[in-house]
Amino acid sequence: MASRSPYNGQRRKLVLAFDVGTTYSGISYSVLDPGRVPEIKGVTRFPAHEHVSGSSKIPTIIYYDRSGNVKAVGAETVTEEICAQAEDEQWVKAEWFKLHLRSKGGPKLAKEITKNIPPLPLNKTVVEVFADFLFYLFKCASNYIQDAHPNGVDLWASVKGEIYFVLSHPNGWGGAQQADMRRAAVTAGLIPNTTAGHARLSFVTEGEASLHFAVQNGLATSGMKNGEGVVIVDAGGGTIDISSYSAKKSASMQTFDEVAIPQCHFHGSVFVSLYAHRFLSSYLSDSSYIADIDNIIERFDKTTKLRFRNADTPQYIKFGSTRDNDAGHNIRFGQLKILGTDIAQFFKPSIDCIIEAVKTQRLIGHRVIRERLEPTSDVRKHVVLVGGFAASEYLLARVLAALKPYGLKIYRPENHVNKAVADGAVSFYLDRYVRSRISKLTYGVRSSVPYNPMDWEHRKRDADTFRRMWNGWKYVGGVFDTILPKYDLQDTLISELKTFRRAYWQEATSLREFKSSSFDIFCYHGHDTNPKWIDMDTKNYSRLCTIYADLSHLPLAASKNLIGPGKCYKLDFDIVLTLGLTELKAQVAWMERGIEKRSEAKIVYDPDTRE
Repeated sequence: MASRSPYNGQRRKLVLAFDVGTTYSGISYSVLDPGRVPEIKGVTRFPAHEHVSGSSKIPTIIYYDRSGNVKAVGAETVTEEICAQAEDEQWVKAEWFKLHLRSKGGPKLAKEITKNIPPLPLNKTVVEVFADFLFYLFKCASNYIQDAHPNGVDLWASVKGEIYFVLSHPNGWGGAQQADMRRAAVTAGLIPNTTAGHARLSFVTEGEASLHFAVQNGLATSGMKNGEGVVIVDAGGGTIDISSYSAKKSASMQTFDEVAIPQCHFHGSVFVSLYAHRFLSSYLSDSSYIADIDNIIERFDKTTKLRFRNADTPQYIKFGSTRDNDAGHNIRFGQLKILGTDIAQFFKPSIDCIIEAVKTQRLIGHRVIRERLEPTSDVRKHVVLVGGFAASEYLLARVLAALKPYGLKIYRPENHVNKAVADGAVSFYLDRYVRSRISKLTYGVRSSVPYNPMDWEHRKRDADTFRRMWNGWKYVGGVFDTILPKYDLQDTLISELKTFRRAYWQEATSLREFKSSSFDIFCYHGHDTNPKWIDMDTKNYSRLCTIYADLSHLPLAASKNLIGPGKCYKLDFDIVLTLGLTELKAQVAWMERGIEKRSEAKIVYDPDTRE
């Protein structure tokens, strides 16, 4: 286990990490006392938790009544009494709701399986459902800490106002999803909707959280050398997240640099069940037991899928009593027999996804690491498998068999791989092993440049020209001006403190027009290393967000309007972006009496943005 320094803060505080998974969720935490080395602990008791045997996680399920009131959450929802009451009173079940947060412009598979994702309860938004679940997790954490710690009631009272939260999310999510999760945290009462409140909430990708978990569980002492690479495979319920890092060792500590664009694939364990549902719906279509398909899949999910190890051996799903028989469909004494080769096909898309993603990340990682080290350096790769899906022995065996020829060292921590993200999220807050990351997209703004009649690109956009009040010059619009470029081998990594900035100016006929200055930030998704025009390769541009800032207080001098009557004002400023952590930050900077000043800008994300 990696060592950790004593907490050097002046006041006690509490760090709570909520891992809201597609199918199961968990909580980890750390009490930070000045002068003491923080420890990471997990919440291991929940209401009705005895129904979730041997697990520190609970089902990500909420039952609502017909009026939209929360009736049962988590482990409570799988008890026989609650299930019976839910059926009698026609409660509405919300499950897999995390997938509704995904970007609508995401991977193609997400669109294909949308019809299979359970809908949200009527008149409930995903933010509201997410907030209800966060509220429940917070209540569980409060009760557990007060019960499990000596003087727990006093401990909880002492950290009031000093509770910091970490929410994890799939690698493929970005600002829009983080904004929704922040709104949910505010709605749940975890943090106030203020700048100070927002500062008590951090985000971390599931891949990076899993790296921190791996370091805390032996990766740092498993023989990794300086410059060696590691691929983290977080196989969860909804997504499979792949991240790659290179190790940087010193005498005192080990840190990591991100070396490839992280991947996120909708191939988690729930899709094994979806493929099973599709197969068995067809297989039982002419059987009287087709009416039991949901019960059969539920039993498959809880038993057969978990213990499946060998494609050569038939498997059985026990769903009924000894009176349930249908010889024509291999149902005998309430058990449905399925060929192991058929079940292997349910797993195949997920396993193929992991294998191909690791191979791709391995090649990219090798190339990047070799750029930084001597060409002959050893850049062996370690592969770490975590997440609830990684507990599948069949998945592990197939991945091992496929990747063994590449000389990769496959490592699956023994210590509760299903709680990797929650524990790792706390470690992310405490330890910050990842010191630099890469930009997976090119970020910029729609801008304009002085018109050049000798430039063909300008001439063909003559309809998009205009004149500026301030100088009377002719400008051409539609220019994509890069602020933060997509990472390539020649670029430096983005450290936590590295900022990217560009100078701009605006003009107006009144100072009031600067009160709500807004700037659209665009993303470029294509392969052009120097994108210039938004009307070219249009499908690869998307508006990420809009930055709002009040700049009306700046001391500005008026000048003559050179293209119309009256006066005009010119405002010079910089847009400053920071992406060194796991959340995009934006500021507006300007000079005032020779001193640079900055204002935190409000970022509003487009709901359908694709990052």
